[in-house]
Amino acid sequence: MKLKILYHDGCFDGASSAAIFTRFYREHRGLSAKDTIDYLGLSHAGSKPLAPELFDGDVNAMLDFRYATSDRLTWWFDHHASSFPNPGEEAYFRADTSGQKFHDPAAKSCTRFMARTLHERFGFDTSPVEELIHWAEIIDGALFPDPSTAVRLGPPALKLMLVIEASPGPGFIPRLIGDLQSCPFAELVELPYVAERLGPIYECHLEIVELVRSRLQIDRGVVFYDVADRNLSSINKFIPYEMFPEARYTVAVSRGPSRAKISVGSNPWFPERRTHDLARICERFGGGGHPVVGAVSYPCAEVDRARADADAIVRELQDDWEAARQSV
Repeated sequence: MKLKILYHDGCFDGASSAAIFTRFYREHRGLSAKDTIDYLGLSHAGSKPLAPELFDGDVNAMLDFRYATSDRLTWWFDHHASSFPNPGEEAYFRADTSGQKFHDPAAKSCTRFMARTLHERFGFDTSPVEELIHWAEIIDGALFPDPSTAVRLGPPALKLMLVIEASPGPGFIPRLIGDLQSCPFAELVELPYVAERLGPIYECHLEIVELVRSRLQIDRGVVFYDVADRNLSSINKFIPYEMFPEARYTVAVSRGPSRAKISVGSNPWFPERRTHDLARICERFGGGGHPVVGAVSYPCAEVDRARADADAIVRELQDDWEAARQSV
């Protein structure tokens, strides 16, 4: 038997969800020595339906990622507001009678939502993975005490977040998913295969912090920056709020090895300043996300289109700045 686990790649919440689901399946469904687990990270790159051949396991679980109408999808957990970008997908989900597909757009992290659901419905004991659940909620929910904590990344969990976000693709994250199931974070960051990546990645992170800070512009409550001239696949989204704590939103244009991207976020330390649903805005440009954070992906060659769309998003977010400022 092959268990196929598809998860949001390059994402702490995605990797954490995969780790917890693996532990649940081992404990409650059982895996023999002959059984295999195949992990596949997925990236949000447009809204077209997922290819049917992705679901080639005997059991297929998709976690922290938008819905698919494949009859071979066995388990599904997600918390994105934009989980159903194509016509008919939500109706297909609502009609499912398996009792193994769950969606909660109000949940701050897929990890905690999934762990709670597995505990309540299937008796899964979450106590051995509480550290993982706790930090996934903080990281994906942006529940940091201040911007400096989110940018300087002192705790081991935040260093793991940095490594995961910088290391999408096959190999490293699937191996890490195995250790996330039982190894404390303080020990995990010291394992050679993690530590050898962490040092250079952290140094690169500090360089990116300075690069981003040098390009930040704020106007009418919206911070904008463009680093698409650099090959950067992972950028800490809280850097603007450390420099401009008064900001309401951030819009960024970047380009990595496989895609160009607009990232849109709201200031988590002042939620009352948010007056827009960022997922809905991003959906209009072919992206999605949550009400408080969203993104749009483009082919690398279409960075100029990304820049034009980002400009439109900035102007929309600036429109009610005066009214929002007076109401706070």
